[in-house]
Amino acid sequence: MSLCYEPSSGYRGIIVIHDSTLGPALGGTRFWHYKTDREALIDALRLARGMTYKAAVAGLNLGGGKSVIIDDNKTKNREPVFRAHGRHVQALGGRYITAEDVGTSTGDMEYIKAETDHVTGLIGKSGDPSPVTAFGVYRGIKACAKHRYGSDSLNAKTVAIQGCGNVGYYLAQLLHREGAKLIVTDIDAAKVKKVVEDFEATAVDPQAIIGAKADIFAPCALGGIINDDTLPKLQVEIVAGGANNQLAEERHGDELEQKAITYAPDYVINGGGLINVNAELQGWTMERARNKAGEIYDTILRVFEIAEEEGIPSYRAADRLAEQRIAAIAKVRQNFV
Repeated sequence: MSLCYEPSSGYRGIIVIHDSTLGPALGGTRFWHYKTDREALIDALRLARGMTYKAAVAGLNLGGGKSVIIDDNKTKNREPVFRAHGRHVQALGGRYITAEDVGTSTGDMEYIKAETDHVTGLIGKSGDPSPVTAFGVYRGIKACAKHRYGSDSLNAKTVAIQGCGNVGYYLAQLLHREGAKLIVTDIDAAKVKKVVEDFEATAVDPQAIIGAKADIFAPCALGGIINDDTLPKLQVEIVAGGANNQLAEERHGDELEQKAITYAPDYVINGGGLINVNAELQGWTMERARNKAGEIYDTILRVFEIAEEEGIPSYRAADRLAEQRIAAIAKVRQNFV
């Protein structure tokens, strides 16, 4: 873990490298106004672990890391902050590679690029990962439907989407094309309005989305949405969405299992964004990146198989799948030392 403060720009950043067994740690930079430094650190630690497991289950040769910048992400004076962050990334000598995340943009990545080559998601290259992320989530939802209903068709299924940002918007587009009925919400009314107009969705208040009667709940906003307060309100059969760290605590995954709600582990279903930036690192075409994200369908089904074989909740089965790959590669490396 590396912490940095640069008074001249007001930059305060944390970079966490969780594991680099499979390759350099890759994880986006989150720009957020945290209430406390402790909250920022816990977020970075959780997100870094998620990136390790996300890369492992996606079959990528990358480790997991994450960085956070502690400030108001609506600031206009971005260049000094992100160039300071770029110097922080550069100081780690390639052990960590950053990319876009909540509160940051491709333009911010260009500022980082001025100070280090260890950055992806640049303008004119892989760029905005949202379309690929959304496609992976869509494929994961179809896998959940296959597991739950015996058919992966989403026609006439009702999907409640929490969050109408880039991922939520593209996911709504894909679901609408297949004939799904959409219930949507976001704290930004303009984003909700666009999804409603473009995809014939029904809007509800942010507080109402949890209790909306639907087949599928797709959380695509911030984490911790499955918690003690929300679990009793859920009226769905599947939880599958693009948000990171959807379970406030691991025990909430156990409770979803007890309620017979099918849960697609977040870092498995939302791996398309990581696949997108990996495409830039490896020189893949966007078609290849999209096809790779489409494989999330098979990975989700494999997670459910492990869960059934071992009698464990799906979130633990996903961990098992990731840990098996990390351990196998670590053993190979040991054999050649």
